[in-house]
Amino acid sequence: MRHAFKYCLLVGPATLLIAVFFLWPLGFSLISAFTSDTQPFTLAHFDKVFALYSNDILFTVLIVLVSLVILALLSITISAIIVLSPFRGIVKALAFLYRLPLFIPFIVTAQMMRTFLAKNGLMNNVLVASGLLTPMDTTSLLGWSGIIITFVWKQMAFSTLLICGAMSAVEPSHILAAKNLGASRLRILFDIILPQVLPTIGVAMVLSTVTMMSVLSVPLMIGTGTPTMMTVDMAFRVNSYGDYPVANAMGVISYLICAALSWFYLRHSLHAKGAL
Repeated sequence: MRHAFKYCLLVGPATLLIAVFFLWPLGFSLISAFTSDTQPFTLAHFDKVFALYSNDILFTVLIVLVSLVILALLSITISAIIVLSPFRGIVKALAFLYRLPLFIPFIVTAQMMRTFLAKNGLMNNVLVASGLLTPMDTTSLLGWSGIIITFVWKQMAFSTLLICGAMSAVEPSHILAAKNLGASRLRILFDIILPQVLPTIGVAMVLSTVTMMSVLSVPLMIGTGTPTMMTVDMAFRVNSYGDYPVANAMGVISYLICAALSWFYLRHSLHAKGAL
């Protein structure tokens, strides 16, 4: 009994923080999304969301999916080069460069990309100065393409860090045995390393999805109007109309999109801890 009381005191503060700062706001937003002043239960807020913002929901899902595909390809490529390349100088430089976005906030990243990708931005100025383009040929990459570029650039450091760590933890004897049997580096990557790090790749993509679904500054600063991402719509409903129920209904839809992928992350975490 005494030990149980000590354990309660130990976990009590952390449990209280989670309950006050996560569970209570989550419960409030869920109740607000399904109720109104006159009805104890209603789906009217969701009807309004789908009537006004269905294109934005589809746009959000497509932006996240395309970003994830590009992010996975780049992160796996960089991680494979770092783990398998014999040129240690290049590996050290690459390992330093890919970590830089980790220390830059999203709002600073969005401002950087806005000045880099605009029609009169740094990228087009360099291409014009080098003679590859004329000023009339330059185009702005602000909009959906700019949002994808920004998401991939910002999240690449995080996902590469996870995937590279998992690749480095692969048993060296497996790679050495494959080399002794004459396997190329490409075959070692696809046949030996990738099958062992697939769960980590999945976790990195799940966490990146949740991050991209929740960022407001990037679509607000890089986007060019409609369609736009759901976070911008939620901010608009709250700031312009004070319409919390509709904003919370969009939040529930975001929860559901992330929940399917989060199930994979939680299952992998429990399996790694031996709970499954």
